[in-house]
Amino acid sequence: MSDTGRESEEDRNDERLFHVDGTLVPESAATVSVRDRGFMYGDGVFETLRVYGGDPFEWASHRERLGRAAERLGLGDAIPADLRERVEETLEANGLDEAYLKVSVTRGAQPGTLTPDPDVDPTVVVYVSELSRGGVDGEAVWDGPATVQTVRTRRAPDSALPADGKTHNYLPSILARLELQRSATDEFAADEALVRTTDDALACGAASNVFFVDGGTLKTPTTDLPILPGVTRSVVLGLAASEDFPVEQGRYGVADLRDADEAFLTNSTWELRPVGRVDGLDLPVGPMTKLLARLFDERIEREHYS
Repeated sequence: MSDTGRESEEDRNDERLFHVDGTLVPESAATVSVRDRGFMYGDGVFETLRVYGGDPFEWASHRERLGRAAERLGLGDAIPADLRERVEETLEANGLDEAYLKVSVTRGAQPGTLTPDPDVDPTVVVYVSELSRGGVDGEAVWDGPATVQTVRTRRAPDSALPADGKTHNYLPSILARLELQRSATDEFAADEALVRTTDDALACGAASNVFFVDGGTLKTPTTDLPILPGVTRSVVLGLAASEDFPVEQGRYGVADLRDADEAFLTNSTWELRPVGRVDGLDLPVGPMTKLLARLFDERIEREHYS
């Protein structure tokens, strides 16, 4: 800020630029209406993904999931046809080749009533921030194996809250992370909340999918449960299949994870993050986790940097 308390043109030129409703604007001007339904009711959808070497990873899969979630909210026509171009413009304007990317589409500003107006003027935002390089020569965004802790907050049934897409109503995951905050001490703080279904099945992390190895078989909760079908999860399952690893998608309890030979979490930002402790019990970083992480890095290197 300048000595007068006003933002100078030089300050503004140094700001990151976001894409808001078709226009690139400085971060300080990247605002939405207080009547936006995403703000008022969580009435919107979003996707987060990694950008490697200037290219959004698995864009087609993320775009398809965004569209599927939007359709469930009656917003299928709200996603702009030029969304990919807006993403590329935002990355180029910020000079970012390695980035965290978030695209968000809400029903837009409407009168403050619960029932949506059928006429939709959506709010579309593209947000980016810098991340480290990925691939074989990259650097993980996490600083060690994850400590996970089971929480009381449950994963909502799909009949209550769509599980197969990301909506702005992220309150269950926030409540799960708040449980971790409340239980943290100077000596112990968990990195991720382990969330169950309402009937006690192992579901997922607050912001991650869960994998574990039992007797040489790679296991992960089935999408028949109300879990997000993660894009990185799908990539890992493909890598495991390419190596002929035994893979099982099923229904498990927290005890199955505690007793596992090894385990890891997946999401777009973490990629594959080993689990080092579950509810106070130590787990080794095992050979299957290490191999899948290496295969993932090699794929990123081959597709985005070679």
